[in-house]
Amino acid sequence: MANKNILLIEPGYKNKYPPLGLMKIAQYHGPLGKGDNVRFIKGEDRSVLCAAWDRIYVTTLFSFEFARISQAIDFALYVANGQADKVFVGGIAASLMHDRFLEVPRWRGIRFIKGLLGESPAVSLQLDDFSEELYSEDRLGTPIEDLIPDYSILDQISYRYPVSDAYFAYASRGCIRKCSFCGVPKLEGDQRDAQSIAALVRGVDRLYGEKKDLTLMDNNVVASARFKEIIAEIRDLGFTPGAKLTSRKVPLQRRVDFNQGVDARILCKDRVYLRELSTICLKPLRIAFDHLGLRKPYTEAVRIAHDYGLNELSNYMLYNFHDSPTDLYERMRINVDLNEELGIRIWSFPMRYQPTDRPDRGHIGDKWSRYQLRSMQIVLQATHGVVSGNPEFFFEAFGDSVERFHEILLYPHHYIFNRFWYKTQGGRAEFKEYLAKMARLSPSEKTELLALLSSVDPRDFRKLVTKTTNRAVSDVLTHYVPLSKEKEEQLWSKASTNITKHTEIPDDERVEDAGLSEEVVGGGSRSLEGQLSLL
Repeated sequence: MANKNILLIEPGYKNKYPPLGLMKIAQYHGPLGKGDNVRFIKGEDRSVLCAAWDRIYVTTLFSFEFARISQAIDFALYVANGQADKVFVGGIAASLMHDRFLEVPRWRGIRFIKGLLGESPAVSLQLDDFSEELYSEDRLGTPIEDLIPDYSILDQISYRYPVSDAYFAYASRGCIRKCSFCGVPKLEGDQRDAQSIAALVRGVDRLYGEKKDLTLMDNNVVASARFKEIIAEIRDLGFTPGAKLTSRKVPLQRRVDFNQGVDARILCKDRVYLRELSTICLKPLRIAFDHLGLRKPYTEAVRIAHDYGLNELSNYMLYNFHDSPTDLYERMRINVDLNEELGIRIWSFPMRYQPTDRPDRGHIGDKWSRYQLRSMQIVLQATHGVVSGNPEFFFEAFGDSVERFHEILLYPHHYIFNRFWYKTQGGRAEFKEYLAKMARLSPSEKTELLALLSSVDPRDFRKLVTKTTNRAVSDVLTHYVPLSKEKEEQLWSKASTNITKHTEIPDDERVEDAGLSEEVVGGGSRSLEGQLSLL
């Protein structure tokens, strides 16, 4: 049955890592597998309409990208001439919102795959042997999940992933934690060992050449009973401190990245964990700091890491869950203080919580308001999602106290995004007038102001003056009317070059998604970049 036409589609969103699920499916169907003709596209490439496709696979990532995912599925159905049985959809969103996908009438007949492709190909893909579907007899073959990713398909598209020159592997799957905000328990279940890292690396070397880095996508590797063996395997592969890839024209510094982070609660129990991690070229050490209750294990883990020479750290900070703005500020400030005390560098990445089964970014936590979340979003847009441990940068972006942080979250959005224009340049007089008006407001009036700002879309702020009888609140509301798109564009370059110059962090160290996505700023919008190896 070889020589079939197989189309792989990734929706047109921005993402950091290549689609491992599709790369493994390409290996299954490609020249080393079934011998089919495999084509990979990102977005809606109409050139594929010139061919007849025997099967079409669509991957999905974050649930809040549901609109773009829907476009990709509709396009796949169009390419298939309405033959839904030729279309297969899987991945994170398709797993976490499985029922929602099944409920869309126009997608009836499409196969939505839930979870990993961990059984034989025919079973994982729900193929019907009675109907003699393509490869439905393959019920004893190697699971697609266990195949070596086909890197060659990445050359078929113009999009360049920030991280691609790497071996993508799992030393373990699942997690021992059952955090209610996380989709991993639903996607992967309990923690268990995965395939050999060395076998995957050797396979990639043989088929596609050496890669510079080793990216391990484990959810909680330090919880593995094989932790020491995993680290020993990484050392044996040559990923030791200072290691370089010498097979290129110019030697390249190698690194290991546990990109989902490690668990501070386990790290601080025994120094052996960080001692072992210090024996590989780990950069950065990523530790989650999801709520203030983790302060003690987190700070202790950072101090132990410093003792073993692990001085470049990256930090995930969940917000908009059960936390408050005060909680988030205190966690960010802890990193600033640790940086100064220990002489280390911690990059923090606040991650806005969204329910894993929600198709948009509209969730508002109990202790946040709609306006505060937009404000935080805009601060992060101006800093490219990064919270630097540099005190000067941090205090400018987030304030030098909790009270100041709350004031910033209440600023008109164009004052946040164009901070330097209004603070030190042509908008200085207007900003001083705003501050004077805010100083005259009582705490209850500020509460009323925040409630009003959270009640409507920013484009309707002009109408808010008619919704209050308080003259002082009405007076300050005039500062919140968004700028025109043209004015915003004029100020953008002046503001962004000042505040982003301190970030100095390469794209391949940024998180997959920091909640930065086409948020309304003034009268315009800006899109900034934000997986797991499912389909």
